[in-house]
Amino acid sequence: MKIINTKPVSMSEAKELMIKKEKAGELNYEQKLAFEHLKNFTKISYKDAEKLTSEIDSILKMSPETLVQILNIMPKNPDELRMIFAREKFSLKEEEITKILEMIGKYI
Repeated sequence: MKIINTKPVSMSEAKELMIKKEKAGELNYEQKLAFEHLKNFTKISYKDAEKLTSEIDSILKMSPETLVQILNIMPKNPDELRMIFAREKFSLKEEEITKILEMIGKYI
């Protein structure tokens, strides 16, 4: 198998991909374990994740990796959100933090 490219995906998107593979009967042992993990720990549906992604992206541009982490963790308070942005080259303003947390709150 040759890897052509990579892109970060949220747990909800990975779960959606695994559902399709399971229906086709193509899951090996490791994939079944990963799928069980995704079923237990995914916090948001794929459709909601897409909506939230576009909402957050409309107010603040960030790396795809950071956006995926927001979707996976679904932070509930400013400190959790700041920790996700700790590796970014910029820091969030208070109003941006508030807006993002409000958007997340609609999906929790």
